[in-house]
Amino acid sequence: MNDIAAQILNRLLKAGDFLSGEDLCYEFGMTRSAVWKHIRLLRAEGYHVDAVTGRGYRLSCLTGRPVKAEVTPFLTAQRFGRNILYHDVTASTNLLAKSLANDGSPEGSVVVADSQTSGRGRMGRIWVSPSGVNLYFSLILRPGVPSIRVPQLTLLVAAAIHQALVSVASDLAPLIKWPNDILLNGKKVCGVLCEMQSEPDLTHFVVVGIGLNINQTLMPSELQDVATSLFLETGCLFARPELLASVLNHFEPLYDAWILQEDLGFILPYLEKYSLLQSKQVTIDQLKRTLSGTVKGIARGGELVIEGSDGQTHLISSGEAHLRKETL
Repeated sequence: MNDIAAQILNRLLKAGDFLSGEDLCYEFGMTRSAVWKHIRLLRAEGYHVDAVTGRGYRLSCLTGRPVKAEVTPFLTAQRFGRNILYHDVTASTNLLAKSLANDGSPEGSVVVADSQTSGRGRMGRIWVSPSGVNLYFSLILRPGVPSIRVPQLTLLVAAAIHQALVSVASDLAPLIKWPNDILLNGKKVCGVLCEMQSEPDLTHFVVVGIGLNINQTLMPSELQDVATSLFLETGCLFARPELLASVLNHFEPLYDAWILQEDLGFILPYLEKYSLLQSKQVTIDQLKRTLSGTVKGIARGGELVIEGSDGQTHLISSGEAHLRKETL
């Protein structure tokens, strides 16, 4: 879609009813045939635009895709999401966002795709990314903080996603699984992958990749026991543009507060209240060791606080957490 077609779409969206061709000609400085050309382009993109002689044009149906024109009406964030770069398909939104960040794209830019061919989660895992049903997007950040603080962003994003989900469906009971997952009824509905380019005392940029399963009606057989979607848990369809906007709306104020703070102290009560692991018996798999114990909370730096079987307290900054069978 070209810029003029996008502007006409936005104008029709704001009008809410019929808008005369004469008004569109005047506003955009073009002929009636030029307006009609852009209306046909919008129809080719999947938008339902009614045309009635004597009344003009009316937008009667959106596409439901997370494109800028459909996300913007739900945005209250001042910076995040104001520059949305949409792709029908891409290998990975994180890969594309990193390239754009290297080229100078501003903080708050969002790369979103309808589907991915090489979506990734943590530890190189594949993120299944079918088209037309879920959200796959990456947010470019440029926090002026030391790189040692950047891992805290994963939990900060998780808190924003949790708030967004509850805001669109108050009966949902999502839980945050340290360090980067959101679960519904024990199954993953969302994952977060943060990647950065930095020096020890300077963070050049961070790319936050988010995969959120929304309207997917069937999971691959190998994932049915571990993954789910909002539709599978509620039987309801959700608007992807609204959910994308909601995540950005909730994350921006948390991010701004975090920049001014030294750590996650201001959001810890929320993270611990909705933590899947709080007070549970867990096993943490790390590269060179496995640690078992009871989760006592989350430290201000984002580490998981574990009380081991020896009674000692351990701060875990990375690893894969598993609930022990007796606590399932």
